[in-house]
Amino acid sequence: MQRLFSNFANGWPGVGLFLQRLVTAAVLFHSAITVLEKDQTFYPVVPQLVAASAGIFLVLGLWTPVVGTLVAIIELWIVFFGVGDHSIAIILGTLGATSAMIGPGAWSMDAQLFGRKRIETSYH
Repeated sequence: MQRLFSNFANGWPGVGLFLQRLVTAAVLFHSAITVLEKDQTFYPVVPQLVAASAGIFLVLGLWTPVVGTLVAIIELWIVFFGVGDHSIAIILGTLGATSAMIGPGAWSMDAQLFGRKRIETSYH
């Protein structure tokens, strides 16, 4: 699993990656709520709900490369087959792809689960 992550940036870059994940998830949630309020038909709502569900994983920083790729694919689907303004879908797709490429950063569950571990030895 560690091969999926380039690194787990710490410090200000880690904060930046956390903020990117947080803002991306917030816009995914907002887009899903907006579509739910406008359209009650099944077809346009499903991709938005799946993307919003992926936003939960982004906030947690869990399986970030996989979830970022999923968000990028869903948003491309929305651009090509969805209705309405596609500018937000293009931005979200780009943010999903960059999250997949860059990784989650140190402030994530991925860093806790799959990051490098420091092994301490005790000499007696």
